[in-house]
Amino acid sequence: MSEKKPRMGVALAGIELRNPVMTASGTFGYGEEFSAHVDLERLGAFVTKGLSLRPRPGNPTPRIVETPGGMLNAIGLQNVGIEAFIAHKLPFIRSVDTPCIANFFGDTVEEYAEMARRLDELPEIAALEMNISCPNVKHGGIAFGADPASAAEVVAACRKATGKPLIVKLSPNVADIVGMAQACADAGANALSLINTLIGMAIDLGKRRPVLANVTGGLSGPAIKPVALRMVWAVSRAVKLPVIGVGGIMTASDALEFILAGATAVQVGTASFVTPGAAQEIAEGMEAWMLAQGETDIRGLIGALRL
Repeated sequence: MSEKKPRMGVALAGIELRNPVMTASGTFGYGEEFSAHVDLERLGAFVTKGLSLRPRPGNPTPRIVETPGGMLNAIGLQNVGIEAFIAHKLPFIRSVDTPCIANFFGDTVEEYAEMARRLDELPEIAALEMNISCPNVKHGGIAFGADPASAAEVVAACRKATGKPLIVKLSPNVADIVGMAQACADAGANALSLINTLIGMAIDLGKRRPVLANVTGGLSGPAIKPVALRMVWAVSRAVKLPVIGVGGIMTASDALEFILAGATAVQVGTASFVTPGAAQEIAEGMEAWMLAQGETDIRGLIGALRL
């Protein structure tokens, strides 16, 4: 007789996920692009590319470069805009029996709130994920995610604009990640995902020029995993909101480390560039590990780190 499978489902801000594995924004298109490589109905959720009110062409090339232990990207938040998303991307999303989370951003508080309002009208979208690593163009270009007061202001505005679960994606490029997390929680966030990319750069020694046309970019991949793991651990201990762990998750073991550190769910990003089916493989690997260990419920591992 076969062994009974462990329970892999988790609840995240009122959304029931069949397992804790999600895809990370900006690494999985709008879902359809990876559907030939991943059975989306074997994932907990998938997250769209960041969406804005108007289409964005992104930065000039080159805008991706491989680095030791990871990659730098300066895509520039290229996306089709909310109107084209509704017209051309939603029909596929509607056909998938897996929660879709829409990542979104703006250049002002008003743009963020308008995006939250537009996405709130779409029944196909289970939750919203705010990218607050964007510069506030009305306040000298400081990133919303670098200042607790700015973060709280934009989260509060979006909270008023939507009744859907609101996830805030935190930037690691701050002095006090716990303070940022608390500010977002107090302003009405339902969950937190961390971390976004670290700022980095690469230089072409022969040309004596930056490799990226944008000069700097966001560092992701295995190199940032220890930073992400530490921040997830610190935030999950300090803030009473579910945390989604993101950063350098390449294997089931990586994902399980984030669960032990306090994450309720995880997002797989850069791994999908290496292995398009990585998210599904990680979900299946987590289940296999639990079965081998005699673990019956993934929820029993959340925050179960032994100190």
